[in-house]
Amino acid sequence: MTALDKKYFQRLIESSPDIIIAVDKSGTVNYYNDGARTSLGYSSEEIIGEGCTRIYPSIDEARRVMKAMRASLDKGRIASFETEFRNKDGEIIPVMITGTLIHDDDGNEIGSIGFARDIRRMRHAQQLATAGEIAVSLAHEINNPLESITNNLELLSQSLETHLTDAEKVIENERLDSIRDSIERVQAIVRRLDEMTRKGEYETRDYLAGKRMADLAPREDGKIHARPHDGPRPEQSPLEGMSVLVLDDDTAVVNSMADLLRAEKCIVFCATRPSAAFGILRNVKLDAIISDVVMPEMDGYDFYLKVKEDMPKLPVILMTAYYYDKDHILKRSRLRGLEGALFKKPVNPGKLRAMLLQLRQKAATEKAEAKAAALAAKSAAAAAESLPKPVPQS
Repeated sequence: MTALDKKYFQRLIESSPDIIIAVDKSGTVNYYNDGARTSLGYSSEEIIGEGCTRIYPSIDEARRVMKAMRASLDKGRIASFETEFRNKDGEIIPVMITGTLIHDDDGNEIGSIGFARDIRRMRHAQQLATAGEIAVSLAHEINNPLESITNNLELLSQSLETHLTDAEKVIENERLDSIRDSIERVQAIVRRLDEMTRKGEYETRDYLAGKRMADLAPREDGKIHARPHDGPRPEQSPLEGMSVLVLDDDTAVVNSMADLLRAEKCIVFCATRPSAAFGILRNVKLDAIISDVVMPEMDGYDFYLKVKEDMPKLPVILMTAYYYDKDHILKRSRLRGLEGALFKKPVNPGKLRAMLLQLRQKAATEKAEAKAAALAAKSAAAAAESLPKPVPQS
C-alpha cells in the first residue's frame, strides 16, 4: 500500500460520521475521530491521553465491553454489541459497537479500536413501531368496554329522568356529566397515542428525576363542556316497532346496545358471530343491521357484501373500536355501496338514534313512492281499459 493510500484511508476514517475511538492496553485514548467529536461533544484535546472511562458511564461498563472482546470466539472481535457512552453534557447515549483487539507482531495485546454508532434514532423507530401496535390493540380493547359503559349510562340517564324531582335531576346530571367527561378523557388519551404513533412523534415527559414516560396528555383545551339534556323520553318513540339486528363479538356491547334500542321500543335481535346473524336473517324481516367491523369468521366488509347480495335493500350500519380504517374495510364497503354511517366506539346514542330514524324515514318514503307509482300504473291501466276500442275494418 502506498503512502497516498494510507493518507486517503486515514482521512476516510477521520471524517466518518461513526464514533471511532482507539485505546491502548491500559485504556488510555490514543485516537478520536470527527464522528466522536460530533456525537460526544468532547474535543480531541479533551479526550486523547485520558482514560476511556471519560466516555463510558462507569468503569464497569468499559470493562464489560473489553471482557466481551476477550471472550469472543471471533479472535477478539465483537460486532453490533450494545453498550452506552456518556457525552460531555452527561447525557447517556445508547450505541452499537463493533470492535477488535489490536496485537503487535508478536501477538501481544496492545490495545483496541471500536466503531460505534448512535442508535437513538433506531430505538426511536422501534419504540414508535411498538407503540403503534399497542395503540391499535389498545383502541380496540378499551373502546369496546367504553361502548358498554356509554350505552348503560344513557339508559341510566333515561331512567333517572322519570324518578327524580327537578332539584335531584340537577345533582344527578352533574354526576352523569362527570362520568361522560371521564369517558371522553380516556378516548382522548387513546386517540393521542394513535395520532402520535402514526405521525412519528414519540414524545415523552419527566415523571421522576431522571425517569421519563410517554406524553399521552390529550391535546385539547381541557375544559368541561356543558351538555344539553333531552329531558324525559317521549312515551311513543319514533323508532317504535323498528326491527334491528345487533352483531358484535363483544357480548357486553351487544347486550348494552340491545337494551338501549329496546328502550326506544325497537324489536332487537342479537348475534355475536356472523353465522348466527345469517341464521336470524333467514327467518326474520329486519329494518336495519348494526354490525361490528372486526369479528371472527368474517370482517364487516365481507359480512356487508353477503347481506347486500342476499338482501340489497337492507341497510347496514358499521361500527368499529379502531380509530382508523386499519384494513380499509370501511373504504372498500363504501365503494361497494355502503350508505350507513360509520360509528367509532363508543357510539353516541343520539347519533345512532338519528341514523336509525333517518333509515326508517327513507324506507317509508321509498314505500310511499312505490305505492304511488303502483297506483299511478293501475290508474293508467284502468284509463286505457276504459277507452273505446277501435272498430275493426271490414
